Amino acid sequence: MTDLGPVPWPPVPIRTERLVLREPEARDRPVFVELLASADVHTYLGGPRPRAELERELPPTPERWPGSFVVEADGAMIGQVLLRRAPGHGRPAAAGKVDLGYLLLPRAWGHGYAGEACAAALGWLDGALPGESVVLHTQTANARSMRLAAKLGFTEVERFEAWDAEQWLGMRSPDGP
Repeated sequence: MTDLGPVPWPPVPIRTERLVLREPEARDRPVFVELLASADVHTYLGGPRPRAELERELPPTPERWPGSFVVEADGAMIGQVLLRRAPGHGRPAAAGKVDLGYLLLPRAWGHGYAGEACAAALGWLDGALPGESVVLHTQTANARSMRLAAKLGFTEVERFEAWDAEQWLGMRSPDGP
């Protein structure tokens, strides 16, 4: 489920100190393939998808729906931030809430881009859908993601086993951190 309801989309590109968050474009397709096929990016996400399958199946402009932001630095796509409704068949505490996800190319890791991009997307969400709670899932083994969740104001709701690993579910109140 991706429906965020009646939100203005696409938004005016969101500019931070170093990044631009914008709607995906056709020129981003090769980077989407790289992100989704990367074993490093998908270490804690169930593994990469085969590159040939992605080349065959991804549409000319991938992930084009409200809440899907391309993260751009110095004019080039380095990742994606996603805001979408958590499915009802997932964790009961997350059902129907907005779920935050993000993917960055390994060469963009360690520069604070994930925090900057996620904070900007959450700021957009706060303006577009005031009062929405946001959830974030990650494996407890993903120390970087756990630190980012805390920095963004997410607090633990529960831990659970899924996909052969301990998972963490955090929630951010509608008022933010």
